[in-house]
Amino acid sequence: MFINRKDELRVLGERHGGGTAEFIVIYGRRGVGKSELIERFIKDRDGVRLLAREEAETIQLRRFSERLAPLFDDEVLKKNPFDSWDAFFTYLVEKSKERIVIALDEFPYLAGENRALPSIIQDYWDNRLKKTKIFLILCGSSISMMEKKVLGHKSPLYGRRTGQILLKPFSFKDVFMYLEKPIREAVEFYSVFGGTPAYLMQIDREKTLLKNIADKVLKKDSPLYSDVEFLLREELKEPRYYFSVLHSISKGNTRIGEIMNDTGLKKGIVAKYLSVLSDLQLVKREVPVTESLLKSRRGIYVLQDNFFRFWFRYVYPHKEEVESGRQDEIVKEFKKALPQFVGGTFEEICREGLLEMGKRGGIFHFTSLGKWWHKGEEIDLVGLNKATGQVLLAECKWGEKVDATKVLEKLKQKAQSIGWRSKKEPHYAIFAKSFTEKVAANNVSCLNAEDLEESFR
Repeated sequence: MFINRKDELRVLGERHGGGTAEFIVIYGRRGVGKSELIERFIKDRDGVRLLAREEAETIQLRRFSERLAPLFDDEVLKKNPFDSWDAFFTYLVEKSKERIVIALDEFPYLAGENRALPSIIQDYWDNRLKKTKIFLILCGSSISMMEKKVLGHKSPLYGRRTGQILLKPFSFKDVFMYLEKPIREAVEFYSVFGGTPAYLMQIDREKTLLKNIADKVLKKDSPLYSDVEFLLREELKEPRYYFSVLHSISKGNTRIGEIMNDTGLKKGIVAKYLSVLSDLQLVKREVPVTESLLKSRRGIYVLQDNFFRFWFRYVYPHKEEVESGRQDEIVKEFKKALPQFVGGTFEEICREGLLEMGKRGGIFHFTSLGKWWHKGEEIDLVGLNKATGQVLLAECKWGEKVDATKVLEKLKQKAQSIGWRSKKEPHYAIFAKSFTEKVAANNVSCLNAEDLEESFR
């Protein structure tokens, strides 16, 4: 099943329609759907996706010859495969007098086998390929390798690309539409499985969340049991220390000092690991929405991927139970913590919902929208419009029969501490599964699960 990716397909389609040579870099974590995107793009066009493997260069070139021969109806190539990258690219130059898409998928495997390959591509692109009609795609799952070998300023290919796409996991809206479940269930599924297509495809939509966790994650032979560990070992040289940092964050230690105390690692080491994990799109640094990301000293670190958060919280520290077949104990533990676990994700979903509402002329347009905290006070979402001076203050409660009046009173008290000042009265929003009674006021929005659902449809 192919989900969304309309923006990426539109960009690729527009580039393809231009007619001039294109050099596009597509990268992102394993399982995010890069290969499927390329296949969908090529589907109605002349082109081929050449998937690299961890094998000898001679074998790679032989396989690529076998894939290209039928595309160009070339019987000679079948009998005489490429014996070098020079032969491969010389052939492409000759065949690119007409528009043709050539995608080298898992490019890091090729560059790892032949370190000169980026330089070879640079030579052919600068002197021959950019004068053709080729549509060349380099694709890779190793973010660190792609940024080093292709995108980095020290790479021979730096400055050659004509476009790039960092493919990210799906938003909640995409997942909600895919699951075809009521929003209450969709929120909980998304909190565990996140938006990575490879993880979503493992879900049995006929079964409950807890049953999916037991069957699809907490079994030794399940791909989801070992995928996180596999991905990190592929990307990182010292995974055991990174595992410690990620596990610590999953437990709620979001500041460097807290992570240091929990792991026993020194500040410089923790800072270095957090920087690497941020580059890999696994961890993100957040600051209060009223402050600058670069200047603020009150940053916290959170896991970007929901499944990683679940895995490091409920799988990584309980591998012994899984290995010995005691999955039920983990499921029971998670069931008790489910409302609290979902709470953090629910804030992100509410944020996405507010942005969706804004597209339809909702509350108002935000120039910035995010969390706020200071000296023990915290507001789930603060939305600002610096041009108009409008302010939104929101609380997100993943619970039933929430007392909106009580939440509103506390929210107004917290509002006194915010550094943002505006002459306009703030607009308040309260999100919950359900309310005992909504507050009726022009500057207050009480949105239950069903109200939020409407913003995603």
